[in-house]
Amino acid sequence: MDMNEIKEIFFQECEEQLAELESGLLKMNDGDRDPETVNAVFRAVHSIKGGAGAFGLDDLVAFAHVFETTLDCVRSNKLEPNQDVLKVMLKSADVLADLTNVARDGGSVDESRSRGLVRELEALANGEMPSPSASVEAPAPKATAKAAPAPTPKPTDDSGFQPVPFSFDDFGGEGDAGGMPAYEVIFKPRYELYSKGNDATLLLRDLSRLGEMTIYCNTDDLPGLDELDPEGAYFFWNVTIKTDKGEDAIRTVFEFAEWDCELTVKPVEEARADATSNDELPMVPVPFDLSILDEAGAMEEVSASDAQAEEMAAAVAAAETASNVTQMAAAAARVEKKESAAAAAAAASAAAQNNAAGAGQTIRVDLDRVDRLINLVGELVINQAMLSQSVIENDTTGTSSINMGLEELQQLTREIQDSVMAIRAQPVKPVFQRMSRIVREIADMTGKSIRLITEGENTEVDKTVIDKLAEPLTHMIRNAVDHGIETPEKRAAAGKNTEGTVRLTAKHRSGRILIELADDGAGINREKVRQKAIDNDLIPADSNLSDEEIDNLIFLPGFSTADKISDISGRGVGMDVVKRSIQALGGRINITSKPGHGSVFTMSLPLTLAVLDGMVVTVAGQTLVVPLTAIVETLQPEAAAIHSFGANHRLISIRNSFCPLVDVGRILNFRATQANPVEGVALLVESEGGGQRALMVDAIQGQRQVVIKSLEANYTHVPGIAAATILGDGRVALILDVDAVVGASRGQSLKAEMSLAAVG
Repeated sequence: MDMNEIKEIFFQECEEQLAELESGLLKMNDGDRDPETVNAVFRAVHSIKGGAGAFGLDDLVAFAHVFETTLDCVRSNKLEPNQDVLKVMLKSADVLADLTNVARDGGSVDESRSRGLVRELEALANGEMPSPSASVEAPAPKATAKAAPAPTPKPTDDSGFQPVPFSFDDFGGEGDAGGMPAYEVIFKPRYELYSKGNDATLLLRDLSRLGEMTIYCNTDDLPGLDELDPEGAYFFWNVTIKTDKGEDAIRTVFEFAEWDCELTVKPVEEARADATSNDELPMVPVPFDLSILDEAGAMEEVSASDAQAEEMAAAVAAAETASNVTQMAAAAARVEKKESAAAAAAAASAAAQNNAAGAGQTIRVDLDRVDRLINLVGELVINQAMLSQSVIENDTTGTSSINMGLEELQQLTREIQDSVMAIRAQPVKPVFQRMSRIVREIADMTGKSIRLITEGENTEVDKTVIDKLAEPLTHMIRNAVDHGIETPEKRAAAGKNTEGTVRLTAKHRSGRILIELADDGAGINREKVRQKAIDNDLIPADSNLSDEEIDNLIFLPGFSTADKISDISGRGVGMDVVKRSIQALGGRINITSKPGHGSVFTMSLPLTLAVLDGMVVTVAGQTLVVPLTAIVETLQPEAAAIHSFGANHRLISIRNSFCPLVDVGRILNFRATQANPVEGVALLVESEGGGQRALMVDAIQGQRQVVIKSLEANYTHVPGIAAATILGDGRVALILDVDAVVGASRGQSLKAEMSLAAVG
């Protein structure tokens, strides 16, 4: 694996860490003060910083270092994470994501914004809120590793500190009064440790969690000022620590720095024997002043077992970054050699809580390989259907062993296909998390106070659908914040909470995914929308439109209700993009708006763009596939149940209610006159925004699982047709666009309906 591949893995890990960071901050913003949530946020930033240091990404390291320091103050309860603090941290998470993207793809970030946030973070760490004007003037500091000054013995001459003899018994060896084993740790950093964003002070602080310790800082290698290298490493530490965690626990603290330092860990008795045999005098230990590290690293008071579990969990989280691939293997080997089963169990438990998918539970696979696998499975389904069709046509007994084998093959093929499709199924959480940033940015630009609430984030859908959801959702979020939510002053005057709410939800229904975007704003001003459409020559001035039709005007190209063009809106580009994007996914969008109370946009999308279960039907000699998720029931019409309505419309009576009867062959221009309903079959379907309709077809051939083939990519767009497929006999069958056909039955021509199909 070359460096570019390792770097790519690092950036993939960064995406996961950034998602964890934002998720944790949003939980804290909602009032979650669980220490584990705070620790997860801290570890995410720490892991990004560590990996960035390995690749020399100085700007990313510098910002992450300041961010990490402020988060450490929250961890140690020195900083209360109130709404103002979390607002700064959420913005900082956005900048951290920008710096990561720039490091991967090139480009630049807004330096004034990042400098301002650095100043705000530093002010928060110092217990004060920064002034708005000063926040943009301070230059971004470089991340420097400064060891906290430790108390040392007074020098006996001008050359440095003089070691003084002492007795190891003063610190209790194996037989001290407390019965606590003692170890000597010699920790000598190299300059690489600091260049990668690590901090000796934080490592010593973490070591102090394992037990009572004393420390000596050796400055013998410190040169004169004229020879001092600002990036050099001149200090090293001699530490004596009493702990029952064992040597492995001590080494675990340094495991991600041991390649960049000289580290010696020995039991005190062994160190005493070595010192005696070499006629050496050990350094004088000095009581470790925790208050010094409180200033630099915010020492927490945690129990020994909790500290070990937390550190092991942090180690596992950090090991998942690309810069620590080798360290991760070493850490795993070290955990296996743990003498204490309880310590290993605690580490595994903490790691499982902080990492939804462990390193041994998931693998990374190129998406192109998954796509190829899905295409091959699709071909397998087609060939299985062809084989079954051929056997059925040539075998009249229906009980042969071949038929039985084909049934088993069909079942296995279905299971394989379901399993492969599950590989591509992913939760919509990443897309929803990206929307929170859009809300924050637009709210700041418009001076509004808005809260985004997400529900159903773990609802799974095909990866292809997720990738294409980001653009339409972004436009809709911008529209809701800019046009839907009122200013705080207007909301207060209307008796509303000054903080607006945007709710984004996802859920499964009838084999599709429904995504709703709701706001509690002013709703659609229908009079203004209608007048704007007339002014822009989008509709005639004498048009008599229903409320639903007026609402749907916002999807027309070039339509905008903004009074002036801004960075957010006003150019009439946005909602028409939403319509086209949703339609391209085989979905529909519906609007419900109540003036003064807000609007709800409902998108209905297929769970996958690869396969579907359908009903194969015949219409005027043509073979069509009707998606099974749209069919409520099938029935054979009787003459007494058919009723004429107007010149060209007919109704069918179903259980004491009337439903419009739609001749599919007539709508698609397969025939010039309407067929006799009694001679065909009616499919009762439910469409998005169009209610129930009875689609009349000539006959039903059977139910099939079909592989979706894009008609636009291979031919051209056909009104009323969503896609195509290949049947078992090798023929191409068209997949019916139920919503478009139902829409056309309401009076519009099919081409006109297709241009407005996404409007509902």
